[in-house]
Amino acid sequence: MTRAPRELRPDGEATRARILDAAGELFAAAGYAETTGKSIAKRAGVSLASINYHFGGRQGLYRAVLIEAHRRVIHLADLRRLAEIELPAADKLGVLIAQLVRHATKRRPGWHVQVLAREILAPSSHIQVLLRSEVPFKLAIVKRVLSDITAIPADDPALARCLVSVVAPCSLLLIGARGARGPLHDVRQMPPDVIAAHLHRFALAGLEAIGREHALRMAARDKSSRRNSARRREPTG
Repeated sequence: MTRAPRELRPDGEATRARILDAAGELFAAAGYAETTGKSIAKRAGVSLASINYHFGGRQGLYRAVLIEAHRRVIHLADLRRLAEIELPAADKLGVLIAQLVRHATKRRPGWHVQVLAREILAPSSHIQVLLRSEVPFKLAIVKRVLSDITAIPADDPALARCLVSVVAPCSLLLIGARGARGPLHDVRQMPPDVIAAHLHRFALAGLEAIGREHALRMAARDKSSRRNSARRREPTG
């Protein structure tokens, strides 16, 4: 007989959260390869057995840290609420960009930002857990917003390119959170609302241009289709 999943008691949930935060801080500072299970256990004030109990080992713990980091930057429930509120799609995009910029430009970014920055710069095999469990659902919602702005169907390759163009600058700001000097560092010193407004304006201009191009292409295709259809109906003699 299959056993029902074991529920964590309140104290177990607190221990799990403490391990997760301790691991996140250490992974952010030194990376996955350089962070041992013993160092995490010491920082969290638990035994190695406790890490194994809650996460199945260091690999499982790192994957849980990645998922938690992604959720702290943008939670699926928050995205769903944003998609459902009565706002123009362009304004919804502005809200999303502003939230991402706030996380990426904090003077003292949390461990979640630094962990994600490490994975963006040097993706590990563990990033697959995000690509399976977090990213697809969130990107599907963002694509719907972009589709509303551009009138491009969500499954059109052009919209996938738009998605990358909108998300990439925010990802670069996350990388800048690691403190490297250069243009990213300079931009991160600016007020978050100024950065967000710029990225939003830049994204909208590109999306509207691609939307117009798509509309013209569809109109030309429809015109060609009607012309070919008329030719087929012409009598032959």
